[in-house]
Amino acid sequence: MKVYPTAKIRNIALVGHGGTGKTSLAEAMIYNTGATKRLGKVDDGNTVADFLPEETKKKITISTSLIPCEYRDHKINILDTPGYADFYFEVVGALKVVDSMLVVLSAAAGVEVQTEIVWDDYPAMPKIAFINKMDRENADFYKVLDEMKSTFTDNIVPVQIPIGAEDNFRGVVDLVKMKALIFEAGTGKLNEEDIPAEMMDEVETYKEELIEAAAEANDDLLTKYLEGEELSDEEIKAGIKEAAANGSAVFVFCGSALNNIGVASLMDFCVDCSATPDSNALVEGKDLESEPLAAQVFKTIADPYIGRLTMFRIFTGQMKADSVVYNANKEKDEKIAQLLIMTGKEQAAVPEAFPGDIVAVAKLAVTTTGDTLTLKSNPVTMEAIQFPEPTLSMAIEPKSKGDEDKLSGAIQRLLEEDPTISVQKNTETKQTILKTMGDTHADILIDKLSRKFGVDVVSKEMKIPYRETIRSMVQTEGKHKKQSGGHGQYGHVWIKFEPLAEGDFQFEENVFGGSVPRQYFPAVEKGLIEAMEEGVLAGYPVTNLKATLYDGSYHSVDSSEMAFKMAARLAFRKGVEAAKPVLLEPIMNVEIEVPDTYMGDIIGDLNSKRGRVQGMEPAGRKQMIKAQVPLGEMARYTIDLKSMTQGRGKFRMDFSHYEEVPAQNAEKIIEKARQEKEEK
Repeated sequence: MKVYPTAKIRNIALVGHGGTGKTSLAEAMIYNTGATKRLGKVDDGNTVADFLPEETKKKITISTSLIPCEYRDHKINILDTPGYADFYFEVVGALKVVDSMLVVLSAAAGVEVQTEIVWDDYPAMPKIAFINKMDRENADFYKVLDEMKSTFTDNIVPVQIPIGAEDNFRGVVDLVKMKALIFEAGTGKLNEEDIPAEMMDEVETYKEELIEAAAEANDDLLTKYLEGEELSDEEIKAGIKEAAANGSAVFVFCGSALNNIGVASLMDFCVDCSATPDSNALVEGKDLESEPLAAQVFKTIADPYIGRLTMFRIFTGQMKADSVVYNANKEKDEKIAQLLIMTGKEQAAVPEAFPGDIVAVAKLAVTTTGDTLTLKSNPVTMEAIQFPEPTLSMAIEPKSKGDEDKLSGAIQRLLEEDPTISVQKNTETKQTILKTMGDTHADILIDKLSRKFGVDVVSKEMKIPYRETIRSMVQTEGKHKKQSGGHGQYGHVWIKFEPLAEGDFQFEENVFGGSVPRQYFPAVEKGLIEAMEEGVLAGYPVTNLKATLYDGSYHSVDSSEMAFKMAARLAFRKGVEAAKPVLLEPIMNVEIEVPDTYMGDIIGDLNSKRGRVQGMEPAGRKQMIKAQVPLGEMARYTIDLKSMTQGRGKFRMDFSHYEEVPAQNAEKIIEKARQEKEEK
């Protein structure tokens, strides 16, 4: 693959809901360049973009892949992104490094959830739309067009309208050329013909919309249009180009990616009209080649054989093979051995890359996703990529007991590759907690651990870190006395236990007359701290406890630190049992963002989860509900919320405080804990 200058590069992300045909479109685009000799199919598992075993198995895209299309002496860097909510972070990474998005919609399904989400999240990014699957049953171009216009506030303007639909779909009318383009399915070839007479009224209506959108992109053209002058074809094309590049209009194409109908026209538009690298908001107004190097990593692939593969876009400056760059985030030099152009999983080395290009490097030492590669002499740091936070938690453990260390290493590699997962060891429950974007994301990660790193893991329900405390003050005795020849053991304490308003534990001593020698005070405190690790109700740690040692006795020969530690533990057990022990649960601050339509369902569901709604406020086109909810009720909320809102809701939560569990709930938790203890 040859090296392309900035002016000849186009960076476009294919986005949209799962199943709209983004991967099939990428396949048709690269086929039209002659780089492949056959049109791969997702169902056959032989596309260039979906090459991971998990993708071919599930027949969905789970990881963004780069498909560079060399077309008409230009390079269109196509980033094929996933369309499922669990992998939205891949879309976020891709959209940081492209200049426009190509939104793919199904002619049968219309505007779907993930299409809405990505459109709303990136309102300023220039967009092109492709209504795909025009040859499918129930395909309706005009219904989808109306749905787009009613859903989005953008100026949505067809550049093409279809000739026929479903089995009768055979081509499109090009509203710029004013010609009918009749396609030969599977070849991408087209034959120009006159527009069918019965379509002319409709064509004229949409042609006028197109001229208006072209005129509105340029003040001179708009003045001419408003004064009633006719715009020439060249002026219309110039206006369309300006509108497409600055995002003032969304131009709509249609066709069938699977049968390569309409794809060549779309590629022509990408070359002629889509936003160029120098128009990107991050570098607008700069001379890209004379600026210092600034390249941002948007994706990392962790491969157990070739090591880490780092993908990035060069925003300014140039990069050469066999050079040294500076990681501004890690403040470390990195050696660039080879610059690679990725085409799916295939790699081709190039000697250099210009601003605007998307390239990869293998085996960088410290660089991770989001980092900026720059020059040490003139460092630049680009704004971090804001990836979504993981919300589904589960416990994982290796199937084989000896694989703990192996699991730790494999997880580290996964963390390099996936910026959204979180893995933590919960010291209270002794579980390793994996946080992901959803159940499909979790399944894929567990598959990867086995396939890529040879670690088989099992997932388990996350244990809730309950705690125990007391509600009244008691005074209790603890005596440890043992005689078995030679020195015996003797420790004797009186301790007052009472609730502590703030803090986990407070120890005081108020001993008079030396009834307990001072050297044994630390042993008493240590005995209590150890005893607090396991409460009397269900074995959960005890908190909010104040203990005051006020009396006791000792033996000059038989007393020891160990004896007083044991006496303290006995006093703790008796005292806590008598001091009205209760179970505490973690309460989370939860923020839920949903469209108005679902407010009633969400609030009703929160009430059923013992949640307390704290307030509501507008959040763009949605509403933000703030609530406090017990963590024990939120274990599967990621899945529940998707179900209740058809995927349109999102939430985040963080820890607020502990509070007492209602009696009826506490009984079930205590009983379950006792059963688990008996089973062990």
